Amino acid sequence: MPTRETLAAAAPWTALTTTEADWDAAAPGLLLGLFGQATWIRAFEEYVLELAAEGLVHGPAHASIGQEGGAVGSVLPLRSDDFVNGSHRGHHQFLAKAFTHVLPGDGLPSLTDEVRTVLRRTLAEICGLAEGYSGGRGGSMHLQWKAAGAMGTNAIVGGGVPQAAGFAFNQRRAGTDAVTVTYFGDGAVNIGSVLETFNLAAAWKLPLCFFIENNMYAVSTHVSDATAETRLSARGPGFAIPSWRVDGMDPLAVQLAMTEALEHMRAGNGPAIIEADVYRYFHQNGPYPGSAFGYRSKAEEQAWRDRDPIELLRSHILRRSLATASQLSVFHDEVVKTLREIGDSFLQADPAGKPGQRRIKASAWPDPGFVDVGVRGDLSELDGSRYEEVSGFSGELAERRFIDVVSDVLARRMETDPRVVIMGEDVHRLKGGTNGATKRALELFPDRVLGTPISENAFAGLGGGMAIDGRGRPVVEFMYADFMWVAADQLFNQIAKARHMFGGHGSVPFVLRSKLAAGTGYGSQHSMDPAGILTTAAGLRVVAPSNPFDYVGLMNTALACEDPVVVLEHVDLYTSSGVGPVSDLDYRIPVGKAALRSVGDDVTVISYLSMVRHCLEALEQVGIAADLIDLRWLDRASLDWDTITASVRKTNKVLIVEQGARGTSYGGWLADEIQRRLFDWLDAPIWRVTGGEASPSISKVLERAATARTEEVVTALRHIAEY
Repeated sequence: MPTRETLAAAAPWTALTTTEADWDAAAPGLLLGLFGQATWIRAFEEYVLELAAEGLVHGPAHASIGQEGGAVGSVLPLRSDDFVNGSHRGHHQFLAKAFTHVLPGDGLPSLTDEVRTVLRRTLAEICGLAEGYSGGRGGSMHLQWKAAGAMGTNAIVGGGVPQAAGFAFNQRRAGTDAVTVTYFGDGAVNIGSVLETFNLAAAWKLPLCFFIENNMYAVSTHVSDATAETRLSARGPGFAIPSWRVDGMDPLAVQLAMTEALEHMRAGNGPAIIEADVYRYFHQNGPYPGSAFGYRSKAEEQAWRDRDPIELLRSHILRRSLATASQLSVFHDEVVKTLREIGDSFLQADPAGKPGQRRIKASAWPDPGFVDVGVRGDLSELDGSRYEEVSGFSGELAERRFIDVVSDVLARRMETDPRVVIMGEDVHRLKGGTNGATKRALELFPDRVLGTPISENAFAGLGGGMAIDGRGRPVVEFMYADFMWVAADQLFNQIAKARHMFGGHGSVPFVLRSKLAAGTGYGSQHSMDPAGILTTAAGLRVVAPSNPFDYVGLMNTALACEDPVVVLEHVDLYTSSGVGPVSDLDYRIPVGKAALRSVGDDVTVISYLSMVRHCLEALEQVGIAADLIDLRWLDRASLDWDTITASVRKTNKVLIVEQGARGTSYGGWLADEIQRRLFDWLDAPIWRVTGGEASPSISKVLERAATARTEEVVTALRHIAEY
């Protein structure tokens, strides 16, 4: 017969409940502060719903009315250097963090000028107005005030959680005891990025609190329909994370749990989980109760309203004679009056509407010219750069292996910039990762070369958080470019959009390295060229070096840039050799500057990465005199139209060459844009060389049939010669 042993989790899981003695022991200033902030938040959101009912809030208004206890109870113990981020339902946490930042201490708070400014700018942002924290771009779901430690709420469920790990990483690395709290609901707790971040935060002992607001409904889906274990903090022990479960309608219980969690995190013991059972009184969005939509009953709603967190605070304040009912009533009426004054300053009578109907004043809206400002930076951070090209290079050149200069320049940048940290799968092992790119960095800075779990969403988002915070310059490696789609939310929805979404004034110095591997026999899921899809994201810059010299200059520029940059590398280039620097690794190559690899009048050939070499081989075989343009920068904002235009005006014919499949082609967009810009200079249709329709297969023969190389370029050039 087998023997059995009952196992215990490595971390405690605690239910914390307050007693009357706890309420008696609570400092008067604490109870008055909790009540005051919760009252302000409730009044603010009631006014937002009033405006929404009038049609004055464009887009959603995700109210947290009923959930204020969880917000104020968890935020009041925080400091200004502690960070928070949250979800689409984040007004309450944002306001609590902003209030705590500007208020001078505890006690019943005063409506100071700073508090009125918080109310005004938050209301303006929710209404999409120019005075908002993000200039009206973020609205209800994207609230950010970094100076207060409010790092941004997020419309993608669970999307902000990995970034919070990056904030916490920076806080710990800076040598502080500051922490980050990331807020999300029951709907997010089963999402892969959240669970990946649980694991990563625990493995790296990050000072990160995962605060779960369990309001039981993801829109209309009850938590019991989504998971068998509805006590969501039960996830914590499985990741060795100490976890607390509290009644979120009891603000003091939340405050006590957060105080214990902060003690754990500030001591360097790693992350914590707090689950607060709360209830939103209204539907997912707007001024109607959930019962109006049939997914819950009026009786259920009333039972939770009977446990209202503000009324609970009021009752104990009155019981302990900390304030009178009249004082609390005056306090409430004052903020209501203030909010109406703020709202009235944005509004005017609508002359085309019904009696009493209002509209936003034209002067309150953002200027339409602001629409694209801040999609990416102005590159002023590169002013004063030493730009070099291989011809005329001031240093010593020699034949260098491509992968060796990758290794050398990464280590050099780590030497000159202590913010640079490399992370990815296996980058810390195998004497330099799977291809040797981190060899030199590991020799010099092993503590800054971080091997990650196989969790692209988590560690890409962590890198994004490091960059958004500004104290880190992450170099994230995806072993293969195809793995980008595992982390597509972080790359496309978060990192690429963050600067613009939050008003265009925050930098995101993030570098992603990844390799293309067509021709290596790794099949359909390890062989794609992602350039055509990456360049649809306006906030990403994309660079594709074709030789050792360019790699050094382009990587240096990428790591100096305040925008997110994807550096594409081809596995065929790693073992190749070419001219590169011997010891001078500090030059840059300008953003938006292509290179001419050959010069001729017959045709303009445009390519990038390893296909540049194939084009040179093909031109030599066919004998055509061509301008061969190595794009280097692929994103639409950085494309070198001066070089392309000058060449097309000279040759009047264009061939675009890439290796990857037609469906994800970069050249399709480029051909369309060339025809739009330069149609009058074209004497023929634009020719293209691409891979096949299908992704490359494992079979050597089928893979070759699906991939473009020298032979396909030769065929195209001969066709052009006969045209």
